[in-house]
Amino acid sequence: MVRTDRRALRLVHLYPDLLNLYGDRGNIITLLRRCEWRGIPLAVERVSLNDRFAFTDADLVFMGGGSDREQTLLFRDFQEHKGPALVEAAESGLPLLSVCGGYQLLGRYYRTHTGAEMPGLGLFDAWTTAGSTRLIGNVVAEAPFLGDGVSLVGFENHSGRTFLGDRGGIRPLAQVVAGHGNNGKDKGEGAVYKNAIGTYLHGPVLPKNPALADWLIARALERRYGDGSLTPLADTWERKAHGSVARRFASR
Repeated sequence: MVRTDRRALRLVHLYPDLLNLYGDRGNIITLLRRCEWRGIPLAVERVSLNDRFAFTDADLVFMGGGSDREQTLLFRDFQEHKGPALVEAAESGLPLLSVCGGYQLLGRYYRTHTGAEMPGLGLFDAWTTAGSTRLIGNVVAEAPFLGDGVSLVGFENHSGRTFLGDRGGIRPLAQVVAGHGNNGKDKGEGAVYKNAIGTYLHGPVLPKNPALADWLIARALERRYGDGSLTPLADTWERKAHGSVARRFASR
């Protein structure tokens, strides 16, 4: 029986028409369903080029990945109209999930093959440099901050090499068991800063990793209502699918 929850949340989906590589929109569906099953209304606001939005009204934000062309199209709009307000809200604890290109745009800069630097928003103390080859494949990574024995699985495809600094307690989202992660060298995958998450995991990431979806929902409820408790879900098939994928990827 679905519990009827008196709480309600509002999610902002940034650039849904431009940033949707590898089914990243499926992350929105997962958040909607996991809230619905608990009786928590989740309204989704789609915000794209030339739209104005006050992030003080948001409880969750999602920003997916896109090709270089799409990122170039939205770069100025994000830098001038949405990014600064989003960073201010994230600094105050707004839960945020950014994937691949969205993750890079929230770092300090992206350095191209020619040495030119595209400035980021600086929410994450991280920077990205273009690599000569792409890091492609399935990923298994341990994420102990989500609970003992919790792992993340997903698919990565990126040429950028992202490195984390040490400002403000930023840390990797997970430690790679199989795959490349942020840069193929230090075994870190993604980043966590306050309630903001950056990751290279596509697939999309949340259907494959319900613990991460619930972490975001709980942080949003805690910030809005002071109570991040969630009704447990059985997740029988989700756990079986996750375990099967994790074992198969790790064995390779």
